Amino acid sequence: MSEKLRWGVLSTANIGLKKVLPAMQQGRYTTVTAIASRDLSKAREAAAELNIPKAYGSYEELLADPDVDAIYNPLPNQYHVPWTAKAAEAGKHVLCEKPISMSVAEAKTLLDIRKRTGVKIGEAFMIRSFTQWLHVHELLRSGRIGQLRSVAGFFSYFNNDPRNIRNQVECGGGALLDIGCYCIQAARYGFGQEPNRVIGLVDRDPEFKTDRLTSALLDFDGGQAAFTCSTQLVPYQRVQFFGTKGRIEIEIPFNAPKDRPTRIFVDETGELFGSGIKTEAFPTADQYTMQGDAFSRAVLDDTEVPVPLEEAIANMAVIEAIFRSAESGSWEEPKP
Repeated sequence: MSEKLRWGVLSTANIGLKKVLPAMQQGRYTTVTAIASRDLSKAREAAAELNIPKAYGSYEELLADPDVDAIYNPLPNQYHVPWTAKAAEAGKHVLCEKPISMSVAEAKTLLDIRKRTGVKIGEAFMIRSFTQWLHVHELLRSGRIGQLRSVAGFFSYFNNDPRNIRNQVECGGGALLDIGCYCIQAARYGFGQEPNRVIGLVDRDPEFKTDRLTSALLDFDGGQAAFTCSTQLVPYQRVQFFGTKGRIEIEIPFNAPKDRPTRIFVDETGELFGSGIKTEAFPTADQYTMQGDAFSRAVLDDTEVPVPLEEAIANMAVIEAIFRSAESGSWEEPKP
């Protein structure tokens, strides 16, 4: 295999064209060689815009290309597992956008496919490869803020366009699947554990039927996590980690800017007016470049990808449990 992993992309989805692909093209270990759309003209237009050598008018044609090593799958949620499975069966490694599936049961079907084909399959939680998150993980493990006991997250934006797939139930729309999954990932990553039980509250849009405001409590052996996510609130995002001796806050945890340094705030004094807060800044970087390189290196070096299937299934199990809890009104146990 070459020094760079050769990537093909399924669809001309905006997240790919605007964010992920331009970033991956800057990677040390990645090169984007092909893009496919069900509309050949769209594929050709995207290929021309991004200087991608090959354009295909069907996903099947791209999967048959022997010069493609790995697939990036940014299709709508309901197509994540079907096309990830087809890509794996074609012998391609797959980085699939989050959430990897519409359900735990659906995601688990990929385990046998991965075992049989020998390819690597990962979920695209870019935070797990990005500098500020890796550093926070080191700080938590080193005991910088003492014993971690609580994680608090918030993630919101405002979108009430009925044509947007984030507002369509059949496409896996809604706040929890779209952005709440990041808050769950943050809590699980921080504690290094799976929650024993969760409880959730869901407010659904009366027209879309998607969850537009969802809050949850996650009960871990090491402590508790709480978060709120919404598709119809003022845009905002924060994650805070509270320990017995201090606190860490990530300023822009999920949509990290690529044109300026990112920052975290470490408070080891507890002084309420903030005089004890130390700011740590990280050099300007693109989290999608780092995500592509991390996955590519895992393939090239035959090591584990940043977010393997088992991790993806565990995250989906928490999502399902929160939805069940909103219906039952009781604590629910995640069942991966």
